[in-house]
Amino acid sequence: MPHLRLALSQIDPYVGDIARNCDEVVRWTRHAAERGAQLVAFPEMALTGYPVEDLALRRSFVEASRNALVELASRLAAEGLGDVPVVVGYLGRSAKEAPQNCAAVLHGGRVATRFAKHHLPNYGVFDEYRYFVPGDQLSVVRLHGVDVALAICEDIWQDGGRVTAARQAGAGLLLVVNGSPYEREKDDVRLELVRRRAAEAGCTLAYLNMVGAQDELVFDGDSIVVDAAGEVLARAPQFAEGCVLVDLELPAAEADADSSGETVADGLRVERTVLGGEPLPAPEHPVVPGVAPRMGDEEEIYAALVSGTRAYVQKNGFRSVLIGLSGGIDSALVAAIAVDAVGATSVYGISMPSAYSSQHSRDDAAELARRTGLHFRTVPIAPMFDAYMGQLGLTGLAEENLQSRLRGTLLMAVSNQEGHIVLAPGNKSELAVGYSTLYGDSVGAFGPIKDVYKSLIFRLARWRNKAAEERGETPPIPENSITKPPSAELRPGQVDTDSLPDYDLLDAILEAYIENDHGRDAIVAAGFDPAVVDRVVRLVDTAEYKRRQYPPGPKISLKAFGRDRRLPITNRWRRG
Repeated sequence: MPHLRLALSQIDPYVGDIARNCDEVVRWTRHAAERGAQLVAFPEMALTGYPVEDLALRRSFVEASRNALVELASRLAAEGLGDVPVVVGYLGRSAKEAPQNCAAVLHGGRVATRFAKHHLPNYGVFDEYRYFVPGDQLSVVRLHGVDVALAICEDIWQDGGRVTAARQAGAGLLLVVNGSPYEREKDDVRLELVRRRAAEAGCTLAYLNMVGAQDELVFDGDSIVVDAAGEVLARAPQFAEGCVLVDLELPAAEADADSSGETVADGLRVERTVLGGEPLPAPEHPVVPGVAPRMGDEEEIYAALVSGTRAYVQKNGFRSVLIGLSGGIDSALVAAIAVDAVGATSVYGISMPSAYSSQHSRDDAAELARRTGLHFRTVPIAPMFDAYMGQLGLTGLAEENLQSRLRGTLLMAVSNQEGHIVLAPGNKSELAVGYSTLYGDSVGAFGPIKDVYKSLIFRLARWRNKAAEERGETPPIPENSITKPPSAELRPGQVDTDSLPDYDLLDAILEAYIENDHGRDAIVAAGFDPAVVDRVVRLVDTAEYKRRQYPPGPKISLKAFGRDRRLPITNRWRRG
């Protein structure tokens, strides 16, 4: 049987930076070619980054992508890499000039073949029917005696389509390029999907995914190669850029197979391209790709939060971040994430105590700074608070919220003066029920824990400290920040449970209502107290206007606020 050395280039494209992305394709192609790769692949829309959203509707951007593709083919040849076929995703257009999510094979200084994504996702974070029209062909390239069928992401998440078509076309390898966003436990779902589709296609399946992040979306890599029997031949690390090399023994293409133009599953038209090359024997020194160890749940989520934060800061050109440090667990976890994302020298923290701030909270904020090495200062808000109160005479909730808004104003002032990006510390539990102050603790450009429930915050903090201990490092988060009762400290003796149910109970109801879309009656039927459910549902529904004004943050759940969950602000439906 012929052999083929495949290189899966698990890279991090930047949306809109076509020149930089082309440079990365050349760099990683050279890396793969120097290691004997005979076919090199890059992720979905690698030339433009993904998702491009309404940039797809700008003709100038589409044409820049298409022109860059042709120039990239010439450049690869000019740099001595033209003999290696390169599969790369880009933004293209149909014959009727509608935008398309495309991929192409570059070989010998030219674009050997192009094709567009057949199945367009239109659920969750995806809105591809807004931008693209589907493709109608199955591209099959013959290389070194092997037929390789090509597909793009959603093409294997839906039944039929290019998976069934690949089997009908007699492909020996189905290569799928992806921009598949991260969600909790998606790596397990992805593996089972790839195994199932390989069996349906009747051939080895190579699944290549990008890494990095774009706004709220995080991409975790986790590229996989499985054979037709479902055996994992190679699996890339999560959240790490790199190149996976794998030597594949594949069935020889049928000598008389010439089915270009024939129609197969889902009305796809087979388009065959012969790239040439004699069938290759087994290499004298085969590569050993290995299977990267899987991360545990907390480690995986934490890595996603770090990756998302790093990408947002760096890709938007910021040099440093600013965090209000209260001494509580939320700001402590955000600080730990920030330090891991951009380094302690680029993280600035401000303690802003009021008359109600406990000494232990002040001490915990200072201790966090000492443990992590971030820049730290203290700016009391009491004089500002007294000035406002002298003019306005506020009481109750208005007095409490004034403290939060003074802190928000202070953070934004320092941000303007010193050029830091402010990170907001709100978690999903608080945002769900509106337990945050607009223009106060909600200020900032990015919310690293926006999609993390409070009960999970505690688990992540404990995991991060334990991971540090196992590496012989100082745990970043003070133990007191984890163990003390959560409190906004806006009035004497205040704790969160004065206003909210216990977080374990609250989060269970929120998960049923938000992630699972269960209505009020279904949640009550599951055994929850009707009065508590009514209260939580009412809080969630009436806080929609607040969530719309909260900054973006990394998506880690099935249904994050913003891209995933879009409900009307003005809404009188109250049955969940």
